[in-house]
Amino acid sequence: MPTIKQVFAKDGALSTVIKGFIPRAAQTSMAEAVQQAIKDKQQLVVEAGTGTGKTFAYLAPALLSNKKVIVSTGTKNLQEQLFHRDLPLLKRALATNKQTVLLKGRANYLCLHRLSQHSAGSSVTDSSLLNEFSVVREWASSTKSGDMGELKTLAEDARVLPFVTSTQDNCLGKDCPDYEDCYLVKARRQALDADLVVVNHHLFFADMALKDTGFGELIPDADVILFDEAHQIPDIASEYFGEALSSRQLQELGMDMELVYRTKLKDAQQLSKVAEKLKYVTSDLRLQFPETPEKGNWKQALERETVQQQLDKLHEILDVVYEVVKLHLGRDKDLDAIYERCAQARGQLERLTDVDKKGVSLWYETTPKHIILHLTPLSIARKFADYMAEPKRTWVFTSATLMVGEGFEHFTRQMGLSGAKTLSLDSPFDYANQAMLCVPRYLPEPSAFAMRETLVGVARQLIKASNGRCFLLFTSHAMLREVAKALEGTIDNPILVQGTTSKRALLDNYLEAENAVLLGTGAFWEGVDVRGDALTCVMIDKLPFAAPDDPLLEARIEDCRKHGGNPFGQLQIPQAVIALKQGAGRLIRDYADRGVLVICDNRLVTRDYGKIFLASLPAMRRTRTLEDALAFLTEIQENLVA
Repeated sequence: MPTIKQVFAKDGALSTVIKGFIPRAAQTSMAEAVQQAIKDKQQLVVEAGTGTGKTFAYLAPALLSNKKVIVSTGTKNLQEQLFHRDLPLLKRALATNKQTVLLKGRANYLCLHRLSQHSAGSSVTDSSLLNEFSVVREWASSTKSGDMGELKTLAEDARVLPFVTSTQDNCLGKDCPDYEDCYLVKARRQALDADLVVVNHHLFFADMALKDTGFGELIPDADVILFDEAHQIPDIASEYFGEALSSRQLQELGMDMELVYRTKLKDAQQLSKVAEKLKYVTSDLRLQFPETPEKGNWKQALERETVQQQLDKLHEILDVVYEVVKLHLGRDKDLDAIYERCAQARGQLERLTDVDKKGVSLWYETTPKHIILHLTPLSIARKFADYMAEPKRTWVFTSATLMVGEGFEHFTRQMGLSGAKTLSLDSPFDYANQAMLCVPRYLPEPSAFAMRETLVGVARQLIKASNGRCFLLFTSHAMLREVAKALEGTIDNPILVQGTTSKRALLDNYLEAENAVLLGTGAFWEGVDVRGDALTCVMIDKLPFAAPDDPLLEARIEDCRKHGGNPFGQLQIPQAVIALKQGAGRLIRDYADRGVLVICDNRLVTRDYGKIFLASLPAMRRTRTLEDALAFLTEIQENLVA
């Protein structure tokens, strides 16, 4: 096996598989630091600027070690890219035959038992849904992996998916008649035998939460755990260290009871009656809130008499369901599982209405049809630190955006990483020559009514100077919609707006059009990689502070104040800095890229905290004059034509 230096040398292992490979000192430094962390079973936190090549920098030492490794990425797309593109390339370079496996969450695998339950069509009468069922059934007869991602003809949110995949709630585990043929079980067995397993953060923390209950673990124990896009972890981990109960879960409970009655226990009509009542009561709870989706403080909502009355009804019907199902225990495996689910839901509802519980936030969110109740811990630091302590193994956290200003304190404090080693590696890109940052003069205050008109005016000038090839990034859907509407009919470029189709389709349309303008919010601030002259301008409407009425943030602010802290400095600024770094990072993705970043928020120069944001951004040329930015964009366009 080659050494790390030999892997990343000019004529080293990587140069044999990557045409025009150029050694990068930062990449080698990171790889050496990861290798040392693996050797010493350390915690390591690395911020590696865009272009460092951090994926190979952590994968190479992982493959060179004789350790069991888990690599966790931010999204399923990144997970698949790493597994199908990066890993095969590196394995070829290192001439290793180590076994690597891609493991997804249970919702990504076909459940044979659920498919057979619904095959009779007893619970499905809708023609379009029946058509989707026939597509799944045909594919099910030939698939080897059971990975629903193979079915390219099905939409990501196809209605059939809940009918043919399992949840933690409705999975029968070893009691399932299809257990030996279960695709999820097969995937887990492969993961147990593999040297390196690729997962995503949601799966990792869902599994970690399950280990607390003593059953259902998907991810095998490992010696080394590597997190890419680690800036996402605090929020994702908080979600899984808490609890949630949705009206969708309860309605699915009712639907599954109805299915058991219709297909197996036809003498137990009471199952159907209480199932129907459960569905009505949960729907009525959703009706207590506005039609438009929202987030809110659940403690405050419970003070409303109508909400409390509906909640009492929900408690009552869950008690009735529990007693009715109990009468038929032992007659059917699926009904026995429903009994357990009902017992769990009753317990969750009790905890989610305990307004005296300390150290947590009780909040709710609504979708057009459902309501989800949440209990989220205000801090995960202690719990995560305990988890990392035993057994002792290597933990590596890396991202292009972990530092705030000059330090890692915000991230390490959130994660309970008191003894972690840290490493900061600058991007190899020549930002001073490749990019310009403009904060235009004479901007209204971000909340001023005139801001929309100002944004539209700036956007029009940028679009003209760059011939489209722009991302316009917004902190709110409302401002996105207003600017999109104002631009329609006033520019000749195609306008692509987030929400009109899938993220992937929007990006494909953007690249195909060559002069399009893409307007997006959170989904396009990170995880989007557009290189070359396809993207020469990114405009950001304002500093991405979280909404002050976000119930979870409100609770954390209150808790921070109780402990004598400064919530604005300790919570709100660091979160906004990391989000801004992510948005700004869309612009320069390669050595040949050139472009302009325009941030339409004068607080960057009028407030003291603006210095923290500016210090966290790459060292681009800076200007307050919009004409300078327009001239630079015009120069880029002229060079492209030439």
